[in-house]
Amino acid sequence: MFLNYLIEFGPVQTTPVELIAVFFGLLCVWSMKKENILAFPFGIINVLIYVYICFTAKLYAYAGINIFYFVMSVYGWYNWLRKGNNDEKIRITECSKKERIWNSIAILVFFIVLWILLKRLTDSVVPVWDAITTAIYIIGMWLLARKKIENWILWIAGDFISIFLFAYEKLYFSSFQFLVFTIIAVLGYLEWRKKLIRVSEFRGQKTENSE
Repeated sequence: MFLNYLIEFGPVQTTPVELIAVFFGLLCVWSMKKENILAFPFGIINVLIYVYICFTAKLYAYAGINIFYFVMSVYGWYNWLRKGNNDEKIRITECSKKERIWNSIAILVFFIVLWILLKRLTDSVVPVWDAITTAIYIIGMWLLARKKIENWILWIAGDFISIFLFAYEKLYFSSFQFLVFTIIAVLGYLEWRKKLIRVSEFRGQKTENSE
C-alpha cells in the first residue's frame, strides 16, 4: 500500500501514515495544553490512525485503547461544550481524595485484566508494558474528558513509558512523538495548575465580597 512504504530520515525509517498520526497527535496534545476544544477533533484523527498502526505492530492493548480514546474524545468534545445549570461550561478542577483512590484502584484492575488477556489471547511481545500504559491512559482520558487536572500526571507517566515501548517496536517517530508528548504534558500540568489557582483565588474573592 502507498501509505506503508518506508521514508528514511538518516538511520530512522517511518511511513506516511505514521507521520500523519504524529502530526495530529502533537496538534491534539498542544490544544489540550491550551484548553482548546480542537484537541478532540485532532485527537479523533490521531487515534483512528493509531488503531491501524498498533494492530500492525501487535500492540493490541494500544489498539484497543485508541478505540476507547475515540469514544472518550466524542464524549469529551460534548462535555467541554455543554453548559451546566448555572449556564457555565465545565471548569478545570481537582479530584477529591476519594476519587484519587478509586482512580488508582481502577488502573490496577485494568492492568491486571489487560495483562491476563494479552498474555493468554494474543502474541504480544510486551504484554506487561502494553497493559500498564493502556490502564493508565484509560483513566487519564476519562479525567481529561471531565477536565480533572490529574489527567496530566497520568499522561506524563504513560507517555514516558511509551517512549521506550514504541522505540522497542522500531516505531521511532512515534517514540519521538511520545517524548514531545511528555514535555507538553509537563507544561500542560503547569498551565492548568496556574488556571486552577486563578479560579480558586477569584472564587475566594467573590465569596469575600458577597459577605
